[in-house]
Amino acid sequence: MLLVIVVMAMAQAASAQKIYKGKVIDQTTLEPVEYATVRSNIPGKTACTDRFGHFQLSLTTDTASLQITYIGYSAKVIKASSSNKRIVISLSRGAVDLKEVQISRNLNNASFHTLSALDLNLRPVNSSQDLMRLVPGLFIAQHMGGGKAEQIFIRGFDADHGTDINVSVDGMPVNMVSHIHGQGYSDLHFLIPETVSTFDYGKGPYYTEKGDFATAGYLNFTTKDVLDKSMVSLEAGRFNTFRGMAMLNLLDSAAKKRGENWYIAGEYNYTDGPFTYAEHYKRFNAFSKYTKQLDANNKLSLSASAFTTNWRASGEIPERAVAAGATAIDENGNPIKIPEYANPISRFGTIDSAQGGKTSRFNFIAKLNTDLGNDLNLENQAYYTHYNFLLHVNSSFFAEDSLGGEHQQNQSRDMYGYNGKLSKRSYLGNSILTSAVGLGTRFDRTYGTYRSNVTEQYQLIDYIEQGNIKQNNSNVFLDETLQAGKWLINAGVRLDYFNFNWHDTTKTDAVISPKLNIQYTANDKVQFYLKTGKGFHSNNAITAIGNNNQGTVPAAYGTDLGLNWKPLPHLYVNAALWYLYLQQEYVYDDGGDIVASGKTKRYGFDVSARYQLTDWLFADLNVNLAHPRLADSAKNTGYLALAPTFTSTGGLDFKLQNGINGGLSYRYLHSRPGNNTGTLTADGYYVTDLKINYTQKRYEFGLTIENLFNTKWNEFEAEEVSQMRGESAPIDQMSFTPGTPFAAKVRVAVFF
Repeated sequence: MLLVIVVMAMAQAASAQKIYKGKVIDQTTLEPVEYATVRSNIPGKTACTDRFGHFQLSLTTDTASLQITYIGYSAKVIKASSSNKRIVISLSRGAVDLKEVQISRNLNNASFHTLSALDLNLRPVNSSQDLMRLVPGLFIAQHMGGGKAEQIFIRGFDADHGTDINVSVDGMPVNMVSHIHGQGYSDLHFLIPETVSTFDYGKGPYYTEKGDFATAGYLNFTTKDVLDKSMVSLEAGRFNTFRGMAMLNLLDSAAKKRGENWYIAGEYNYTDGPFTYAEHYKRFNAFSKYTKQLDANNKLSLSASAFTTNWRASGEIPERAVAAGATAIDENGNPIKIPEYANPISRFGTIDSAQGGKTSRFNFIAKLNTDLGNDLNLENQAYYTHYNFLLHVNSSFFAEDSLGGEHQQNQSRDMYGYNGKLSKRSYLGNSILTSAVGLGTRFDRTYGTYRSNVTEQYQLIDYIEQGNIKQNNSNVFLDETLQAGKWLINAGVRLDYFNFNWHDTTKTDAVISPKLNIQYTANDKVQFYLKTGKGFHSNNAITAIGNNNQGTVPAAYGTDLGLNWKPLPHLYVNAALWYLYLQQEYVYDDGGDIVASGKTKRYGFDVSARYQLTDWLFADLNVNLAHPRLADSAKNTGYLALAPTFTSTGGLDFKLQNGINGGLSYRYLHSRPGNNTGTLTADGYYVTDLKINYTQKRYEFGLTIENLFNTKWNEFEAEEVSQMRGESAPIDQMSFTPGTPFAAKVRVAVFF
């Protein structure tokens, strides 16, 4: 009865309303603009565009004045009439003005969208590493040469190479399940940064569309459908660093007006790095994307990308190899100081020159978006990936045997997948109900999968682990979002089915993950949100089959209590308290095997602020605190090795009207436990980078300086048991990969 009364009241209210429908597009590319704010001259009446640029307002008048704003575009005011079927509004690119940014009640789970849009508009990026660092609180590290996926740290997680964060490009998974080097291995080097249009991210297990790996959160990059201009760019810098990149439109403006676009992009990278043993890092990238508006209701998108890379690595160096007085662990587990190695090397030296690797990846994505009418949309996506990986690594040297400890890892794979979503937006008076149902599946097949002991000449000694993997993850989800007045309630549930197969042994599991998110927008300056959800900790097929009942896909429970706040016209703040509990967490042991470490819990506080000091000067600050522990441990024990506890990034970005732009930024990572007992320490660091560009309509000159003040820092550290040549016994201590010293590079680009 209550439901009938509410629906009747909404229907009566709707009959007195005038409906304004419209679409917001980019004036140059003619592509839809998502999350643009549409504000009427009637106080409190606002709307937000969806991913297709559509919006709808219910007003009491036949005519209205509408103001449309979006970050990086000039605000626009138009006169509109409810008699128009659908208004098409084009926005032109303009200066970033934080005063125009208002907190939208339609953001739903996209709490961080304002931050991501601001940062991508203001901060120059020219690598996939730059793109990942745009996420507040996300730190990355390279420790086996530049060709390997970066180690990821976020929200109290040493997420390895992606075990606890879901990474995707255009909806295609980047994470590799049951990878020979690490579960969730996310090598983003195939992505050419100049092709990225937008990125979005979320923290915690609160999103029905995200399943595997989305424990600490997710990160998705969207590539451009249309190039606003073609370009060629060349870079050169210290350590024999060189980069060449080109993006070319293949169709003319007449095709663009017909809704047809096609472009290609390519990239070449080379560097020797700062190491004594030159890295000889080479990488080739290629990308192409074709989009066509087939008719008024259907849009097709086809894209293909490929990359190949090879490199030599200096690897990880035990602390005693470069300095005396380093800490080690004795046979009783106590910390002791030890002398320097008899034959010390420099911080950028190498102990085993046989390390290095090569890898390649080819991707193909096909998408079809269909407008079924009556605010009903259907999205279909299919993707395919072929992948190869070979790595030679040595962090123990002679600790395991007298042959030198060289390990070889090898894997090839094919990955096939499908994502589908049917969504419906219903307008009930001044309320909006958005419903979505989704279906997805992913198949991975690996070939030539093994870890082995080899000689320095890569001759096989024996296999540590061998056997191909077949793995399937299928999912279905239902998501409902009701926006009524100042409230927005999102509820959803997701079902994931897993099928693991290794050595002709199969294990299956099904996981149900409910989500509930509530948002209250007090006004256009303050918004509160509560996010809650159940997810799961990702698992490797080999571990899932042989884990002795430790749990195939353990549950993860989390909650966020946060706010978006504009206390001043030019100041935007996002802050959140959070908690995350894992039923079981799988980590790597000293032998490279994945083992169950036990229940874990994390809680912390995140705060991000963006402030516009002048028309051309912007400040940003991110502070992230975390308390990661084994759940059943006593106070001041049960540390999680390498898990970050305090990180901060920030800086100043400038964008002058005369074309000068750039930024000065810092990264701070606090020292944290290097092992689970806290007897070893992974040292923190503070590094500053500088970027300056002079940009004009047809060309651009740039200067990038990494580590401006030439800080001595370690990019990566880990506990290793190692024994170098001439030592009588293995020693347990921290090994490290040094961070880049002062490194400058220049850039010139031409636009046409």
